[in-house]
Amino acid sequence: MELHDHALASDLEMMRRQAAERRQVLRWLLAGAATLPLIGCGGGSDAGATAASSGAVTLPATGACMVIPEETGGPYPADGTNTNGGSIVNVLKQSGVVRGDIRASFNGATGVAAGVPLTIQLQLLNASGGCASLAGYAVYLWHCDRDGLYSLYSGGLTAQNYLRGVQETDAAGKLAFTTIFPGCYAGRMPHGHFEVYPSLAKAASATNRIKTSQFTFPLATLNEAYTASGYTASVRNLAQISHATDNVFSDGTGLQMATVTGNATDGYVASLVVAVNG
Repeated sequence: MELHDHALASDLEMMRRQAAERRQVLRWLLAGAATLPLIGCGGGSDAGATAASSGAVTLPATGACMVIPEETGGPYPADGTNTNGGSIVNVLKQSGVVRGDIRASFNGATGVAAGVPLTIQLQLLNASGGCASLAGYAVYLWHCDRDGLYSLYSGGLTAQNYLRGVQETDAAGKLAFTTIFPGCYAGRMPHGHFEVYPSLAKAASATNRIKTSQFTFPLATLNEAYTASGYTASVRNLAQISHATDNVFSDGTGLQMATVTGNATDGYVASLVVAVNG
């Protein structure tokens, strides 16, 4: 625990030093970027990945305050709740886990995940508090790579920790991750996993999480994304599954379907409002 506290403290200090600069940059970006619709907005957007990645996320008019379903964290959470090869796997103990760009491994690991660029934008709202933005909360996000494999668990990737990271929400409850579009592995629709924590400090332990859930992508986006190089297996696997037959999304995707803009050449931006009982 001492090692973990030290690692998180280092990350927090680095974030504080850069906070003023980040806020100013965000103001500039927000001033000129087009806003993106989120789940419940009713429609898509022509805004490209570059503009959308500025964090210019707007609230939907309705439906934003329905609590996102609780879902399994799956077999590859790396949050200290399970083991692999007889050892507890906990990326939250590793220095550098608090980061926005999760494509590369960190804390001594050097692997980098290849694939179509993807920005994931989330906004946390308090469903039990009048849909107020949840500032200062934290999200731990993880997903598989282009080949459908998970760092720290899959064969050949146990020494890598890419496609995992923690971010803190800003005053508007927003955060963003830079990553790659996940592949489709046999038996599951493409998805991302995340855990919500009441603060960045409490993200140090999975026992403090207040929500575990998953999100997915529109079928049209998946079909387009998988035309890119490196996703051949995903094309085959996707043809054998659907949201209706997926063991997580078969009960509906209304609160877990990201709004996506972009294309397979320039990359995508996926946006989602996540309401929890804060």
